[in-house]
Amino acid sequence: MIQKANCTCPRCPQNAICVNDTQCTCNPGYTSQSGEKFFTFPLEICQAVETRVVTNNCSKERKIFNLNVQMNSLDIHCNDIIQENLQGPSAVIFISYSSLGNIINATFFDEVNEEDRIYLNSQVVSAAIGPKRNTSLSRPVILSFQHVKMKPLSKKVFCVFWKSTGEDGHWSRAGCFLVQVNKSHTTCRCTHLSSFAVLMAFTSQEEDPALAVITYVGLSLSLLCLLLAALTFLLCKAIQNTSTSLHLQLSLCLFLAHLLFLTAIDRTENKVLCAIIAGALHYLYLASFTWMLLEGLHLFLTARNLTVVNYSSVSRFMKWLMFPVGYGVPAVIVGISAVSRPHLYGTPERCWLHLKQGFIWGFLGPVCVIICVNLVFFLLVLWILKKKFSSLNSEVSTIQNTRMLTLKAAALVLILGCTWCLGILQVGPAGRVMGYLFTIINSLQGVFIFLVYCLLSQQVRKWFGNIMKPKSESEIYTLSSRLGPDSKHNVDK
Repeated sequence: MIQKANCTCPRCPQNAICVNDTQCTCNPGYTSQSGEKFFTFPLEICQAVETRVVTNNCSKERKIFNLNVQMNSLDIHCNDIIQENLQGPSAVIFISYSSLGNIINATFFDEVNEEDRIYLNSQVVSAAIGPKRNTSLSRPVILSFQHVKMKPLSKKVFCVFWKSTGEDGHWSRAGCFLVQVNKSHTTCRCTHLSSFAVLMAFTSQEEDPALAVITYVGLSLSLLCLLLAALTFLLCKAIQNTSTSLHLQLSLCLFLAHLLFLTAIDRTENKVLCAIIAGALHYLYLASFTWMLLEGLHLFLTARNLTVVNYSSVSRFMKWLMFPVGYGVPAVIVGISAVSRPHLYGTPERCWLHLKQGFIWGFLGPVCVIICVNLVFFLLVLWILKKKFSSLNSEVSTIQNTRMLTLKAAALVLILGCTWCLGILQVGPAGRVMGYLFTIINSLQGVFIFLVYCLLSQQVRKWFGNIMKPKSESEIYTLSSRLGPDSKHNVDK
């Protein structure tokens, strides 16, 4: 990046210009490495630097010094700049290197998994205090780095410093901690002064744009269908019973969970808010699975009572059981998780449960149990219905109702339960295929619920027909009243 203004000017380095056709000088905000304002040495380097000099004791107004170079900043306490037992002023210097990162790049960082792809996503900066070099600080310094690549898709962020080991050196995280990261900047806290930078890692779990589109389109369609299903369960008097109440609660929990997922899953800027969102998602999805379990239990009890018509006892039992279990059990699980490890709610990239310390099993554990129990219920329902089919003669209506019950049981287990196993199986060569299947099927849960419990119900279709029929008759009556008593005769003509 060497530039030459004209034929008589010497070769000037990056961030420098030619003056008087004979010498070079660094651009505003940059200082030559030698300290000379004008130079002709072709290997001179212009670096962005800011220096603050403290000549007296720290005052309340100047407790924290903020230094800025090239959109990078350093916050250091005044007491760390002033060095005891030394006469005269003290100073702090903050330097940003434009091209040093090309030399000591991310390949010198060895604290990462083999499948991660590391790259340097900031300029390298250095900080020092003088005249006596002192790297021990009374309190950490705060460093803010502007990203080289804006809106990175990285899954991991590392605050690092350059650690010299004899003739060699490498990037290290010792004493440096991540404070906050957004699309344009990363903030770090370090307990010593050195040369710093920000490393980011693309992991094997990098977001797939196609999966993101499928997720948002599928969940948007599911939200519409879940809303229609909930209105149907509330307004259609002909189908209102215990089973409908279970469908309604399941639809409401899934609707709220999908809506929160679409609008807030990426709100990671505020850690407290992100933790609250993660806890709410944890509760809503667990509640959805709990209502799925109650659906399976109710189908089993209904199938068992086909031989002996005793629907009233089943209804009383479910009404007593469903609300304390449906909303109480998820609350207990989330409460225990939040009390034991509240800091594991929310990750740097998603407002969801952290994978550390097996915390994700606070969700996956109950889900696996519910799926297994529902599978048992489904097999028991099939066995009971098989016996029922063999004992039926010509009762066509009973056969149709029993077949519909079998269809609902299959939809419950296959659509609302077993497909979540695909999410656990996203490993190995088939992980990508499993990921697509999991995303497509589970993002369309609302569509399946509306199809199975509403559109395939004869009573619901009849209710829709009755809604449309009075409207048509009302329009005919209004038209005939406007035309008068002879309207029918005129129309016949």
